[in-house]
Amino acid sequence: MTALGILYPGHSAEDDYPRIEQLLGSDIRVDLVHTDVGEDAHRVDALREIGSPERLAAGLRDLRLSGAEAVVWACTSGSFAHGWDGAHEQVRSLALAAGLPASSTSFAFVHALQEIEVRRVAVGATYPDDVAALFAGFLRAGGAEVTRVRSSGTVTEAGTWGEAELFALARAADTPDAQALLLPDTALHTVAHIPALEKELGKPVLTANQVTVWECLRLADRRVNAPELGALFTREPIVQV
Repeated sequence: MTALGILYPGHSAEDDYPRIEQLLGSDIRVDLVHTDVGEDAHRVDALREIGSPERLAAGLRDLRLSGAEAVVWACTSGSFAHGWDGAHEQVRSLALAAGLPASSTSFAFVHALQEIEVRRVAVGATYPDDVAALFAGFLRAGGAEVTRVRSSGTVTEAGTWGEAELFALARAADTPDAQALLLPDTALHTVAHIPALEKELGKPVLTANQVTVWECLRLADRRVNAPELGALFTREPIVQV
């Protein structure tokens, strides 16, 4: 049994994780611990506070007791809001506090793009424009070319979105020259819709909760083929970064 540790901020789309665990179809357990979000707002100052060392460390005891082999901070905006260097420092601090290999959803996107050998991407973000621009900058720092950023301007209600809103954002964000579409918010329910999104757009779709679990598997040195989780889970071997 491989146990994966996920630190998830608050409550929104955490039910994506049991679904992922089921679709992995192997001896993998996804253990999720909720962290305190403080002020739930997509403002840069609030996002940096969500990912503070104190908030992340508070959830680590339960993950260590679960036998987790790696831990990922499942908040894209709460990691890229610190910038490229700051997000690296956040992960280093998390690894030291956990005593485990650690990463975040922001780096999961960068590593997943390397895995599927994609550079040009479009982004559909449920963030205000200034926050969405920070994510695009983070991707560029990781070597990606961003063809379009479509921002919905959503502040806190992404977890209430259904299939119609999700597909509308994906269509609006996509560009013909993008090799993949990225949906970066872990508050979005996306896992049930990845195959249909990829079929409609004709390209890989990377979503926050999907890449978070993939990144944790990568850290735990596990390879899992699970086509129902999209193109990312149909490639082997997993790239070691």
